Amino acid sequence: MPFRSVIKYRVIFRVLSFLLIFESLFLSTGIFVAWYFDEAMMPFIYSVAVTLGLGIISWYIFGRTTKKGIGKREGYLIVGLSWILMSLFGALPYLFSGAIPSFTDAFFETISGFTTTGASILSDIEILPKSILYWRAMTHWIGGMGIIVLTVAILPFLGIGGMQLLVAEMPGITPDRLHPRITATAKRLWGIYVIFTIAEVLLLWAGEMNLFDSICHAFATMATGGFSTKNDSIAGFSAYSQYIIIIFMLLAGINFTLHYLALHRRFTKIWANEEFKAYISVIVVISLIITIGLIFFMNEGIEKAFRDALFTVVSIITTTGFVSTDYIIWPGYLWMLIFALMFLGGSAGSTGGGIKIVRHLLLIKNSWLELKRALHPNAIIPVKFNGKAISQNIIFNVLAFFIIYVLIFAMGTIALSVMGYDFETSIGATIASLGNIGPGIGGVGPVENYGFFAAGAKWLLSFLMLLGRLELFTILIILSPAFWKQ
Repeated sequence: MPFRSVIKYRVIFRVLSFLLIFESLFLSTGIFVAWYFDEAMMPFIYSVAVTLGLGIISWYIFGRTTKKGIGKREGYLIVGLSWILMSLFGALPYLFSGAIPSFTDAFFETISGFTTTGASILSDIEILPKSILYWRAMTHWIGGMGIIVLTVAILPFLGIGGMQLLVAEMPGITPDRLHPRITATAKRLWGIYVIFTIAEVLLLWAGEMNLFDSICHAFATMATGGFSTKNDSIAGFSAYSQYIIIIFMLLAGINFTLHYLALHRRFTKIWANEEFKAYISVIVVISLIITIGLIFFMNEGIEKAFRDALFTVVSIITTTGFVSTDYIIWPGYLWMLIFALMFLGGSAGSTGGGIKIVRHLLLIKNSWLELKRALHPNAIIPVKFNGKAISQNIIFNVLAFFIIYVLIFAMGTIALSVMGYDFETSIGATIASLGNIGPGIGGVGPVENYGFFAAGAKWLLSFLMLLGRLELFTILIILSPAFWKQ
């Protein structure tokens, strides 16, 4: 069968053209920020003109679509291409302003923003125009709940369904649904997201942060991104601001369906959620261990030790990547705990990246049951999660995810080592990119940046960010030969 009959290109390009128009609206807000701070507006005017112009032309060309809508192939392609396309055009303000003149660096910074990784090539952030810093934070906020989840709320306007898109965007395990209609679900998620963002802006503004810094840090916090407007990240702000950010990082790392349940006061169901209990338990236990270590081995005061420990643990487990202290100078066993958290990740259905806690829980449960099955070969013992039996297909999916994740992590580390980077830096950069964390260990530690990497390494790390954000399978499916067959 001809290639064009397998994939409906008009549907794909129509959605992508809409995304460009959509992105241009967010880019246009940079014009007003530049005007307010008396900065050059032309970089954003040019960016809007190019993005909006190509979006409208593409929309006009591919405006007609079939009533069949989006199939699986179209859904996965739209998701993968959306992140790349948004990053390509999102890099324009950096290029037009000269803030980041290299295309490789500009793309790296942008895809790091949209994937909510927060890895930066910039060594002096504070010299940048505020409009550029604003756009940098905005890429986080747009990417936080997923470009596609955002778009699902508007897809009915396009005349095509959106269920396949959300499946492609969040292929992880999310057994709880907010609403049977995916559009209504997306609107509810975004409503919660916006409310939390506004609340954090106001609370940070009530402290020593000005309104601009409050907005940028709220964008980055709720997206679990990590871009700051300061070279010292959060370290230079007061204890009050740090505690506010801790609270909202915690909230951003929780499954957003639980926030919806909280609004309806269904607290019993929230506490019965196994992933939520594991999430809180890990944070409490690791934070206490590190607090004790900092008190006895670093001679820190109790409050400072507790704050540094809690902030760092929450920042890493939620994959936000904000920094309040240099954890690399801690005793080895303490920063190794932080490194271990990089393989954990936030909750499924949150804005966090990483492997996700639910997958770890299912892996542990399945491993324990395998021991029981070895003792009782004839027993039928299903894996249960939140009181419900989990199908073997889901268990196999989780096992496959772990295997692929470890393989990609190993290959990324080896590739960077072959390029000439030391082993510790290679490990740190790979897990920090694949897990969408930002800071790692070695040369990409909490007070370092990614600017020293060669172009090839930056493109590799950009690819790892994309893989991690789309939960591996979305991109790997597109790259598989079977995807392109009838």
